[in-house]
Amino acid sequence: MTTPVTPLPGRRDAEGTRQKLLRAALELFTGEGFLASTTPIIAQRAGVAEGTIYRHFTSKEHLLNEVYRGTQRWATGVVKEVDADRSLKAPGRLTRIARRFVETAEHDPAGARMLLRQRDANFLDVPSRDAAREFREAVQQVVAAGKADGMVRAGPAELWTSIWLVILAFIIERVASREWTMDQPQV
Repeated sequence: MTTPVTPLPGRRDAEGTRQKLLRAALELFTGEGFLASTTPIIAQRAGVAEGTIYRHFTSKEHLLNEVYRGTQRWATGVVKEVDADRSLKAPGRLTRIARRFVETAEHDPAGARMLLRQRDANFLDVPSRDAAREFREAVQQVVAAGKADGMVRAGPAELWTSIWLVILAFIIERVASREWTMDQPQV
């Protein structure tokens, strides 16, 4: 018989601190911008000393990439989960995907804003760019299925994916900034 291993208190505390830093960075990067979000401000928002950041991340860029990748992976998971439900045709799946992201914008504006953020692209590393590509390809797969069924207009799936994502980013920003609510017809 094996005894379950309970993490040492220090490890649980370290993971909690890491999560606080990730959340503080997410909120600041999407609210104030990456360049304006200094490590002292991030540390203050997380309720830790500035040096604590460097126990978990090698740099502010590393922190940005961790936040960005986490958002991209979550979004890719949402797309794949919804796409697996073949009871809906592709337009219905795209609508459900959009609805999930817009609901996120209502409850977690910073998380939703990070999803389609392009402003900090110069600071993204290869794994972050790969995560963004995987998200985009997952959406493009749904769009391509719609084209195959004749439910998406003629033209490259890549183009329609880009258009869909731009429109989604616009809606997410309106909902995240509280200009629109979920019960408005345009949402």
